[in-house]
Amino acid sequence: MTKSGIEWTELTWNPTTGCSKISAGCRHCYAEVMSRRLQAMGIEKYSEGFRVRVHEDQLRQPYAWKSGRMVFVNSMSDLFHEDIPLEFIQKVFSVMNDNPQHVFQVLTKRAERLYELHNEFRWSHNIWMGVTVENDDVKSRIGYLQRTGAKVKFLSCEPLIGAIRNMNLEAIDWVIAGGESGRNPRPMNPDWVLGIQEQCGNSGVAFFFKQWGGRNRKKNGRLLNGRTYDNMPGGLAHIEE
Repeated sequence: MTKSGIEWTELTWNPTTGCSKISAGCRHCYAEVMSRRLQAMGIEKYSEGFRVRVHEDQLRQPYAWKSGRMVFVNSMSDLFHEDIPLEFIQKVFSVMNDNPQHVFQVLTKRAERLYELHNEFRWSHNIWMGVTVENDDVKSRIGYLQRTGAKVKFLSCEPLIGAIRNMNLEAIDWVIAGGESGRNPRPMNPDWVLGIQEQCGNSGVAFFFKQWGGRNRKKNGRLLNGRTYDNMPGGLAHIEE
């Protein structure tokens, strides 16, 4: 468990680590860069760099957290990566089912596998399931998510690297948008963000603007139209760091 600087969560929990690139949004993967840094520091969990690994010892962590937390699951991996066995994913879901005091935010780019396996899990109300939609090319991920049994469904349009038009937001509870950050970030057109915000407003979907991104994301901030947009599903309050 690690306290998170991500604006829409509190903690990160990584029962799996490692991943592989599958779409344009993966090009400058922060998790890959971070895993190599942790490997160089001698952290055993990352001793194999960004190779996909499962960590059975991490499954007990949520049981030790006393008060309810907002938890981003697998900030350093993708729970639905093809190299992660179904049996282990089921163990992760069992942990989440057993800890209803916490909200677990699961995010994947592998929407097809998510849909393929979704009947294998118990979708308790504290599991928020999301897919990354970075541009129009991967908009089909939304449809796979909509057909799952998740009680709360969300989209992460980050890094937003292109316009996303005419999204079907039926049964979607939350949309996060944000620009890419890091050493060589791809620029984000403000019209892309405003287009997503408008679609959320028209559909009654909670909209969260995470950041403009860029090489200095803190300096660029997260104001849109002179204000912050930090809505969350069900009217929950913004997560304070």
